[in-house]
Amino acid sequence: MQKGLMGKNTRFALAIALSCVAPLLSAAESKGTLKPGELSIGSDLTYPPYTYLEQKQPSGFDPEFMQLMGKQLGLEPRFLDTRFANLILGVNAQRFDVVASALYVTPERAKQVDFISYLKTGSSLMVLSASDFRPQRPEDLCGKRVGSIKGASWVPKLNKVSAEYCVASGKPAIQSREFPTSPEAAQALLAKAVDVQMEDPAVAKIIVEKLQGKTVISSSELIYPVVIGLAVRKGNQALLDELNSALAQIKQDGSYGELLARYNLDEPNAGEINAALGTTTP
Repeated sequence: MQKGLMGKNTRFALAIALSCVAPLLSAAESKGTLKPGELSIGSDLTYPPYTYLEQKQPSGFDPEFMQLMGKQLGLEPRFLDTRFANLILGVNAQRFDVVASALYVTPERAKQVDFISYLKTGSSLMVLSASDFRPQRPEDLCGKRVGSIKGASWVPKLNKVSAEYCVASGKPAIQSREFPTSPEAAQALLAKAVDVQMEDPAVAKIIVEKLQGKTVISSSELIYPVVIGLAVRKGNQALLDELNSALAQIKQDGSYGELLARYNLDEPNAGEINAALGTTTP
């Protein structure tokens, strides 16, 4: 045999090896995942109740949701704890297949990744169970002391309602009071230092459960709704199609609706999704 040329046995062994690898590559490529049999997920596991670590295991809404999705896809979810600022960078650099981390859908982000909009959050109103006050919407809060976590996205919106609705209608202004954490705002409610707490709906549900009936969520619909989506690298149409198909299946079998109810969350409608993506037509 000439130097540099493979003998028959070597060529045969190489052919066998390639034939074993090819199906694995095809399986991953067909679903758009980085590895066959696995769905790698970038998530900032520091944000309860959406995504966090409990006894060193991913817990919360997104891990439960991705378990449902993985079951439909025939893939094993594997979470990679990644700080929020690096999630979109990570999925575009193919460090993981998808982002599942309470990621708000915005037109700016939609230019960088493709979204599967699967969740709607916002804020809820929580009051003392012993109180007769049962507000449903921000316009019911004129003259009331409203506790919120510091920097909450709804505080400027409340201030706008106070000025443009309450004061403009001759009613007393909303007194917005901010606290460093949600538990501190809840303590203020228990101490009657505020009349109502405005809170993320999933967080509000946890507070109600921990306080064993001392508080109740009075609002029946999400206030200032925000759409959340899974993010996939642009151009990864195979995975996008797989995820959309899996989402349709868990909606149909009822498992997704049950999960939403447990976390006091909701599913966005087409109009809300289009508005979040910036594709609403005039």
